Amino acid sequence: MQGSKRTCGDGRDGKMSDGQAKSRAAIAEPALTIAIAKGRMQDEARRLLTRAGLELDEAANGSRRLAVEDRCGRYRFVFIKPADVPVYVEHGIADCGIVGRDVLIEAEADVLQPLDLGIGRCRIVVAASRPEDVVRNLGMLRVATKYPRIAATHFGRRGIPVEIIELAGSVELAPVLGLSDCIVDLVETGRTLAENGLQVVEVIAESTGRLVVNRASYQLKAEAVSALIAALGRAMEPKG
Repeated sequence: MQGSKRTCGDGRDGKMSDGQAKSRAAIAEPALTIAIAKGRMQDEARRLLTRAGLELDEAANGSRRLAVEDRCGRYRFVFIKPADVPVYVEHGIADCGIVGRDVLIEAEADVLQPLDLGIGRCRIVVAASRPEDVVRNLGMLRVATKYPRIAATHFGRRGIPVEIIELAGSVELAPVLGLSDCIVDLVETGRTLAENGLQVVEVIAESTGRLVVNRASYQLKAEAVSALIAALGRAMEPKG
């Protein structure tokens, strides 16, 4: 009986073709650096990468290291704050990244988005304790948010004058304490809104985790990037 030793390949049953073996032998360092957003999406991203055949070294599990390689040495992963992922990718420090669409919309980063990974599904919403006051508001609307660009663009398109109050913490408190009339925030289940007496007024956009790629890397490392996209695509397919 053969053992269960894992081999390194392209994500398809752990097998590596002759061409891939030659390519790997010619690589002196990881083919791609992938930036992964820390926080709510990190665990889902790691599980998806594992299904795609990209597993972190076991020594990295539970480690506080922010840069680790996969078991095969083909990829380097860096774990950084979500807002920093598009910055690292746009400037080419990372070839690819995994981050939420909400972050990408806010950053307006010049990166490619070849794949919707379908993880970390949330909504960017306008919420208030009295939705009717937001809808009927005829004066300046005070909006508390972690997404100033998204909020300003959304209300600007509707011709509604707003004062944007940028917060770094729990924005749900702002309407409760009278700091704002409403909030623009990312919502997953809506439980936190409900616990603070807030209701969704409207949905601005849906957000899921996206694979983003540096424009130069997409050209210069086309083979490695294409292999990653293909492996992730197969990992997302429902099992029959």
